[in-house]
Amino acid sequence: MEIRQPIHSAHAKQLDTAGLREQFLIEDLFQAGQINLTYSHIDRIIVGAAVPTETAIAFEGGKEIGVDFFLQRRELGVINIGEPGLVVVDGQTYEIGAREAIYVGMGAQDIRFESVSAEQPARFYLNCAPAHHAYPTRKITREDAAPETLGNQENCNVRTIYKYLHPAVLPTCQLLMGMTELAPGSLWNTMPCHT
Repeated sequence: MEIRQPIHSAHAKQLDTAGLREQFLIEDLFQAGQINLTYSHIDRIIVGAAVPTETAIAFEGGKEIGVDFFLQRRELGVINIGEPGLVVVDGQTYEIGAREAIYVGMGAQDIRFESVSAEQPARFYLNCAPAHHAYPTRKITREDAAPETLGNQENCNVRTIYKYLHPAVLPTCQLLMGMTELAPGSLWNTMPCHT
């Protein structure tokens, strides 16, 4: 797990483009057969990706974040932006198709990621945040998500935000996640990007 230290706003103003990229850009997140994680001391969020291929891949222990297991005091949101896959949580298997999500509550101890096809793997985007309450694990389909369409054709920014982890969909401690899809002919979304 890569650890990113916080940076004071006054120091950030002194950085050039290369320095800002070094501090804030997470590169090469999606690597075949691996889970890659980056812990940011800003908001204590963990951003990551899992791309299982031939075999299942699982979270290692939680030593780097000071716990016995990864979700001992955290909650996890996962959106599959690849091909169909499986997420196994404490022995319970969830089929997670393309553009579907799963919320895994605090306390889950064994989390594994698998692809239905090694040649066309699932690509799981992950966010993990501190938690104070254990909410149940739940799969969220695209139909379950709360969609919100924004923008206009004149500005080439018609987009739909699919809110997967959101109070209108399910309870979480503090983690919110969604996925934005641009409409045909649209070129941009708001910046900075957010989940």
